[in-house]
Amino acid sequence: MTEITANYDEPWKEAIGEYFDRFLHFFFPDVYNLINWLKPPISLDKELQKITADSQDNKRLVDKLFQVWLKDDREVWILIHVEVQSQYDIDFGQRMFIYHYRIFDLYRKPVISLAILGDESKTWRPSNYGYDLGGCQLNLNFPTIKLLDYQEKWEELETNLNPFAMMIMAHLKTKATTSNLTEREQWKWLLIRSLYEKGYSKLEVVKLFKFIDAMMTLPPLLQQNLNTKIIKYEEEKIMPLVSPFEQMAKEEGLQQGLQQGLQQGLQQGIEEGLQQLQERIDREKELIIRQLTKKLGTINSDLQRQIKALNIDDLETLAEDFLDFNSIDDLQQWLTKF
Repeated sequence: MTEITANYDEPWKEAIGEYFDRFLHFFFPDVYNLINWLKPPISLDKELQKITADSQDNKRLVDKLFQVWLKDDREVWILIHVEVQSQYDIDFGQRMFIYHYRIFDLYRKPVISLAILGDESKTWRPSNYGYDLGGCQLNLNFPTIKLLDYQEKWEELETNLNPFAMMIMAHLKTKATTSNLTEREQWKWLLIRSLYEKGYSKLEVVKLFKFIDAMMTLPPLLQQNLNTKIIKYEEEKIMPLVSPFEQMAKEEGLQQGLQQGLQQGLQQGIEEGLQQLQERIDREKELIIRQLTKKLGTINSDLQRQIKALNIDDLETLAEDFLDFNSIDDLQQWLTKF
């Protein structure tokens, strides 16, 4: 595997879109404190595409644009640029300036430009662009965060519940294991396991699991080994249904079917996707029966039949409620409601 195989772009872009407020709170608290969060920010990806459509830069870039309102009710545009590959780019500051003035020119609103540098160079830290010529002066200063600096704050990252602490750890360990994928698999396992142990909500566990899994790419055999560890861990810990691993598998099953539909016919693809989805739901039912057996003892065939007859929403409720069960009688009483 080469460095380009690692997928930094999509996880960062999706995480910023999902947790924009926590992104600013973590990296740029001064900007965060300017914003009136009672007015929801608006993501402006389509507008950003218009601004960058004629860019000649073929490098892998992550850009996000948001419309926000300050506490004094001023409307402001926030441009976020994540540079994850370059060791040194003489044109970086110029590109930040070009995007900055294009946004202002099109919308005539104040613009805040922010940069995240995820490269491996300790000395490359662009933070401005400008010139002074013939009495004409121009200068743009933009706040910059260097992810490499967080290597010295690893213990702080481990205890920080902000999603971007986890994003930084995944990013740094992906970079550090470019030539050692076995070590990457070990770090990926440690980071995923920590999601279950940090007390995140179930929804956040699923989301962060997907970001880490997408970024820390592995070859099939190592990924299969990791999947086995995750499944075993979930069963041992009696994880609530649906686990992040099962949730991703369910989505992938439907997506694979739909992709096949483009090649083999839409109807066939949908049918295969739904079949794969049902197979995974059936496996989830078997998983929760095993979990109940481990906690309460033998589950008779009649109770198993009732559990298998539950729909996915009721299974979700059972997975949350059975942690409070102390006996088979508790399970029987719960099932009488259905």
